[in-house]
Parts: sequence; C-alpha cells; structure tokens
Amino acid sequence: AARPGLSGSNVSRVSAADLDLVSFVLDSAFNYVTGPYEGFTHETNNQKGIIKFDWNVGKNHTLTAIYNFLDASKQKPAHPAAIGRRGPDATTLQFYNSGYQINNKINSVLVELKSTFGNSYANKFQIGYTHFDDSRDPFSATFPVVSIQKDGIRYIVAGHEPFSIHNLLDQKVFQFSDNFDMYVKDHTITAGVSFEKFEFDNSFNLNAYGGTFGDWPTVQAFINEVRTGAFNDDVAAAEARKVQDLWATPETNVGQFAIYAQDKWQVNDKLTVTLGIRMDKPLYFDTSEKVEESIDQQQEINGGFNAYDPSVIYYDENDKQVQFDHTELPDGKPLFSPRLGINWDVTGDTKTIIRGGSGLFTGRFPFVWVGNQVANPNFYFYCMTANDFKFPQVWRSNIGIDKAFGEGWMATVDIMYTKDINAMMVRNYGINSPGGTLQGVDNRQIYTAGDRVTPYANNAYIFTNTDIGRTFNMTFELKRNWSNGIYTSLAYNYLDAQDASSIEAEISSDAYDRNPAFGHVNKAVLAPSAYGNKHRVVGNANKTFEYGQGKFATTLSIFFEYAKGGRFSYTYSGDINGDGSALNDLIYVPTDSEIDAMTFRAPVFAGEPTAAQQRTALKSFIAQDEYLSGRRGEYAEKYAQLSPWFSRWDIRILQDFKLGNKNTIQLSFDILNAGNL
Repeated sequence: AARPGLSGSNVSRVSAADLDLVSFVLDSAFNYVTGPYEGFTHETNNQKGIIKFDWNVGKNHTLTAIYNFLDASKQKPAHPAAIGRRGPDATTLQFYNSGYQINNKINSVLVELKSTFGNSYANKFQIGYTHFDDSRDPFSATFPVVSIQKDGIRYIVAGHEPFSIHNLLDQKVFQFSDNFDMYVKDHTITAGVSFEKFEFDNSFNLNAYGGTFGDWPTVQAFINEVRTGAFNDDVAAAEARKVQDLWATPETNVGQFAIYAQDKWQVNDKLTVTLGIRMDKPLYFDTSEKVEESIDQQQEINGGFNAYDPSVIYYDENDKQVQFDHTELPDGKPLFSPRLGINWDVTGDTKTIIRGGSGLFTGRFPFVWVGNQVANPNFYFYCMTANDFKFPQVWRSNIGIDKAFGEGWMATVDIMYTKDINAMMVRNYGINSPGGTLQGVDNRQIYTAGDRVTPYANNAYIFTNTDIGRTFNMTFELKRNWSNGIYTSLAYNYLDAQDASSIEAEISSDAYDRNPAFGHVNKAVLAPSAYGNKHRVVGNANKTFEYGQGKFATTLSIFFEYAKGGRFSYTYSGDINGDGSALNDLIYVPTDSEIDAMTFRAPVFAGEPTAAQQRTALKSFIAQDEYLSGRRGEYAEKYAQLSPWFSRWDIRILQDFKLGNKNTIQLSFDILNAGNL
C-alpha cells in the first residue's frame, strides 16, 4: 500500500515496501547504505564578514580597502530535474545518500583610490582580487547511479549523485578600472577603462561511476539483475574509477576589456544631456591551449582512447553542414554600445522631471558555457560555443516622469522597451530537420534515425545567438512622506517579456532540454519568457517612534507584494518527437471524442484506476483548466500558462539604543511571509 504523507503529498505514488526492498537488496548484496528516504533534514550554514579601512591621504586623496569572506555550506537532495526527473515528490522519491553538500568559500579584496586635482579634474581607480573555492561533498559512498521506473516514469532514485563526483570549481578573478573626470564649463567628461580576467579550474565528472543515463523499467527488473550478478560489473567499474583517482581539471581563462567615454552636458538650468559610447572586447587568452590539454587528459583517463573527433559533420538550424574544432573559440570581435540620455526639469523647481534615454548595452555571459567546451572534447556529448558567438547585447529605450504635488506626494511613471540584439539559445546540431510525422490526431513533425548525425548518432549542444526577443516594462508608483513621520509607497508593474529561450541551466544540454519546443526545435521562435511576473503590486510603509528623551527609537516597517506570473508549459514526459530531449515536447490537447478513441493501459496493480476511470480523469482535467479547455484539438503553447496570484507580507522591527551623542546599537527583527509566520 502507498504510504501517506511522503514529501508533502496526501498519498504518495511510491510504495514504502518497494523503497525498503531496494535499500535491503543494495545493503545485502553490496554493503551499500542508501540512507533513509523520509524523516531527514538538510542543513544550511554560513559565516561571513567584512572589514573596511578608510584613509584620508591628505586633502585630495582617499584610500579605501575592503576585505570580504564567506564560508558557507548547503545540503541538498539530488538535482530534481537534470537527467530526467529525480524528485523528491509524490511521484519519485530518492534516498538521503543520493544527495550532497555544496561548499562555497570566498575571499575578496578591493582597493580604491579617489583623487581630486584642483576644481577641474578627478580620478577613481579600483583594483580587486576575488578567490571562489567551490566543492561538493556527496553523501554516498562510491557507487553507480540507480534509477528505477514505474509505468515509464522515474520512480526510485538511489546510489551516488551523478553531478557530485569530484566536482570542484576554483575561480580566481582579477579586475581593475580607472575613471577620469574633467569639468569643462557646462560639461562633465568621463573617460575610463576596465579589465576583468577570470580563471576557472573546473573538475566535473558526470557519470564517472556509471548508471546516469539508464533506468531499470521496474523494481523487479533491477532485483533480477542484482540476483544474476549482471550489476556486479557496474559496481566494480565504479570502484575501479575511484581507485584510478585520475580526474580532469580543465582550466578556462576568459575576460572582458572595455574602454568608454561620456559627456554630461548641462545645456541650461533645466536640461541635461548625456552622450556616451563604450567598447567591450571578449578575451580568451590561452584557453585554446587549455582545450588541447583537456583533450590529452581525457585520452589518458580513457586508457588511450581518443573520444575527440573534429571531422564529424553536424547541421545548423538551416541544415547547413558544419564541423567543430574544440580549440577554436568565438572570434572575440569588439562590441560597441552608443547611448543617449536626457534629464529635463520642466518647471525648474524639480516638481516635474522627464528623463529617458536609448542605447546599446553589452553584458557578459556565464563563462561556464565556454568551460563546457573546454571540458567536454567528446563526440558523444559535444558542448560548444559557436565560432561567431557574441556576448549578449540589447537595445534599450526608456522614458520616465516624476511629478511632485500636494503636501509630500510624488507620482512616477516609467516605461521601458528592450530589443534583443545578441540573445542566447542552445541548439542541438546533432539533428537535421525533422523528416517524419507522428501518426494519429497528433501529427507533429518528428525526428527519425535518418535525421541524426552519423556515424555516432550523438548530440552536439551549441551555444548560439539569436536576435529574437523583446521586453516591455511599465511601472506606476505613488509615494508620500506624511507630516507625522510615516512614509508610504504603492507601485504596480506590468511586464511583457518574450524570448526564444529562457535559459535556466549551467550545462549546455540542460539548457537545450528545458526549452519547450514544437516542430523544428533548432528554429528560434518568439514566445513568453519563463522569467518575471506579468502583474506585480508592491507597497511598503514605515514609521520611527522616538522616546526616552531621545535615547530609544523603534522603527516599524511593512512590505507587501501581490503578483501573477510563474509561467509554465504543458509538456510530455518522454521524447515524443525524437529530438534527444525527454522534457521539451509541448502536448497535444485532445478533444473528448479523440479521448474516447484512445486506448488506456489496463490496471496492473491493485487499486489502480481502470481504463474507463483514466479516460474520465483526463477529460475532467482538461475541462477544469481554463487554458487547456480552450486548446482542445490544438497544441499547447510555450509558457502560455500563468500561475495564480500569490502574495506575501513582511514585517521588520528595528530597535535603536543610543549611547551618548555618537554611538547607537541597533537590533533587527524580521518576519518573512508574516501571514504564515
């Protein structure tokens, strides 16, 4: 019988007897301890601090030095979605020892020198160094991943966490910048330069202990393999891999160099115009050589077998043949970002201000994606960055109005429009255009064996650019400082964000797998973004009460938020179109008559619903969902669904104890989500 109450569900699909049996079999056959599957907790700990030193070096120079440190750890279950669903939830449960602890240590130093030279010149120089030392401590002893299905869906997860095998990330970041200001009549001219270098040493050994990419169809099938000894070789191979103790730690060196200039022109007492331009250049240093070292390391780990083959022919989104040389990195062409901004005090008394601007903005992208290319020179699992890949860049325009009126009232309107110039999308160049068609009422295009790359039939996950994507954002805010010392504000934000891929993964293959698609999956299609709330209302109020002849003060603050967002898609559990992802296929929503013509699986276990009950349940589920019921006979759309409104209220209390005229001790007390304490 199913045990109630597991993972917060009223009735879990997972049988306690099956869990106990799997745990017993692993212990008795291999002395492997799974740990419990319920009744345990995960801890989060951190210690952190900051030390700051300020020195006035004469009248014209100020030197500041800041040191930060963090030592933190967080215990977590196995990843809930990577390499298929893993729970823990009412459908899939995992044992405690399938989790891990992630450790984060940071040490950072920043030195800043501010200087003035008379009334006409000023300079700010910054230089900094940060060391990130991240690692994982798996709870499991050395053992393969054990994933068992039920009814074609992941059911029980045991064994080692597949992403936490000698998983280390050592990052060193060096940065400096210098801004020089000149004050010439009505102009403030700024010229500057910045430089950042990131050095990553990353050891990531997915599937080093085996079992990651294969499931047993049933609990009994797994037990049968253990009984016959068929699983012994996998266990021995995992132990041998640990004894080998040879782990690749590829190094990636990347950075960004920028120069920029700006003129802030005070046209008159009411109008200020700012004009600027910035040039950003990606830097890859000796990363190509590090790729060659990684290829040699992988060959040594594989016992002399070279899994790198740059001769394989792939197909881009336009079915053009392409080949990949891992040592070739993006061309690193400079990106230019011109900008214009205005600030107009309409009445000259700051009561009505119009501000806005337009221009290009260039950012950096997560360098782990270049690290994927360095660390995975393997034709079974290529992770590449396209040769013509460019750092993310958008064209953004905005306009805002601030209007003061009455006694302490201020109204603000902000409108912003952003157009993607270089957005990002992961494509699978291991497949050509879909050449088949699904049979039945769902007649979508599908990928057949002939549409895959030969001779390896592998996937190649390529980070590419697309200019498809745009965002419209509008905010209204009303705030007031009241005469009795109360401050209040109320704001509403509307967001319409659309893109081709809402990337939520650091692994290239996951970024591809989790992008819902229909038809040719490598084509960029504009759809709502997974991120951001379409509607959001926020408000806050605070007041300070002083008493005890000014020796004590209590500040009470209240913040609330009401929002509607949380977009999601209806997708199949399984790879229905053959594109290599079991997570991204948007469902077909059948009509009632089409459901009547379907064949449902007969019950296998006692208490399971009959075919008739399943048919009725599917009809009822579609009928109760406003979106699905309106899409009968059509395909679900990408991120077309919005979760219901949600709300939260937070309370903060600050208590000040004033010691003399110069010193104050402050205690803070926070209740987050006060409605639920």
